[in-house]
Amino acid sequence: MTDTADYPADDFYREPAPVSGWMTDEDLAVVRAQLPLVYVDAVPVRVDDSGDVVAVGLLLRVNPQGAMTRALVSGRVMYHERLRDALLRHIEKDLGPVALPQVPPSPQPFTVAEYFPTPGITAFHDPRQHAVSLAYVVPVTGDCRPQQNALDLAWLTPEEACADDVQAEMMNGQGMLIKQAMAHVGRLP
Repeated sequence: MTDTADYPADDFYREPAPVSGWMTDEDLAVVRAQLPLVYVDAVPVRVDDSGDVVAVGLLLRVNPQGAMTRALVSGRVMYHERLRDALLRHIEKDLGPVALPQVPPSPQPFTVAEYFPTPGITAFHDPRQHAVSLAYVVPVTGDCRPQQNALDLAWLTPEEACADDVQAEMMNGQGMLIKQAMAHVGRLP
C-alpha cells in the first residue's frame, strides 16, 4: 500500500494579507522585551563642491526628563521596508519633505551601533530596548527644517560637532556616532 499526500489547504496559495509595518504599542512593547530591533541612524551633512563635509546637522530635542539634548536622525526599520526607504522616511520625518537627501545607490553603513537597555555594555544605550542600528552619513542639499518633536536644527562644523560641550549634549551614545562619522569622512579633528 502506498501513502497519499494531502493537498494543501485552500488558503495555502493565497497571497498574505498586506502588512502595514506598524505595530500597536502593546505589540511593540512585547517585541522590544524579547528581540533586538533594527534601526537606522543618519548623520545629515552638508558637503562642498569637492564632496568634503563642511557641516553636520544636529536636532535639538527635549528628552523625557525635560532636558534639552542634541540628537541625530534615527528610527526603526519597518517590516518589509528597504534600508534606503527607512533612511529617506526618517530624514523626511525629522528634517522635512524638501531636505533632499542624497542616499547612495548602494547604501553602506559606516558602522553598526548596538544599543542595549543595560548601560555600559557598549557606548550606546536605549532604556527601552536592545536595538541594532546601521549608521549612515547622508548629504542633504535641500531646505531642512526641524519636524515632529524636534525644536531646532543646528548646522555645526565637524570640529564643533565633535567638541566636548556638544558631545555632552548628545544622548545615549550618539556623540560617539558623530565622532565615528567624522572619522569615516576624514574630518575628525
